[in-house]
Amino acid sequence: MTDKTLSIDIRKDLFGANEDAASFNAALFKKHGIIAIDIMGSVGTGKTQLIEALCEKISQKYKILMFAGDLATTIDADRVASHGVDTVQINTGTACHLDARMIRVALDEVDLTKYQVVFIENVGNLICPAGYSLGVDKKIVVVSVTEGPYMVKKHPLTIKRSDMVVINKVDLAEAIGFDIASLIEDVREVDATIPVFSVSSKTGEGIDKLLEALGL
Repeated sequence: MTDKTLSIDIRKDLFGANEDAASFNAALFKKHGIIAIDIMGSVGTGKTQLIEALCEKISQKYKILMFAGDLATTIDADRVASHGVDTVQINTGTACHLDARMIRVALDEVDLTKYQVVFIENVGNLICPAGYSLGVDKKIVVVSVTEGPYMVKKHPLTIKRSDMVVINKVDLAEAIGFDIASLIEDVREVDATIPVFSVSSKTGEGIDKLLEALGL
């Protein structure tokens, strides 16, 4: 017996391994000249419809690959594939987010020389995905007017760890009495400089400005 207790910080090991994989992914994307974008958001924010709207605008200009993260099913991947986009489904089972190691494994299954843009739709969750780098160029968080007025106030860390905020479904704002300006103020209280885009993935409003900001 010993009176000494060995303490192991599992979180440090896990996040360290993820950062290593993220660096590998980033180098691979850079090697192939790929713009990679991670899209986060709760279930029902319209992440898939946003990707569809983006793909509709740029699919004639770029060859696109989409990784769809979900607990189960291929529903989102199938929707995007219907637009002529190549898709890879990543079912996480009980994991509430994608991590860089999952993406690294998935990258081994595709020929990256064929693509210029990669969209990664993260698992529908506004908490877990923010803590895991995937090795992308941009991390976008999507919130929608149908989620209520407090999504930003309740998830400040997600805003801080994102590169852009997309407010989706703005075409419904007037009908449900949603104050978009107030939500933008909430974002500014968390991060005064983060770009914010008000869009409607259904009508196409704001999509061109978002694409311009993404360099697409």
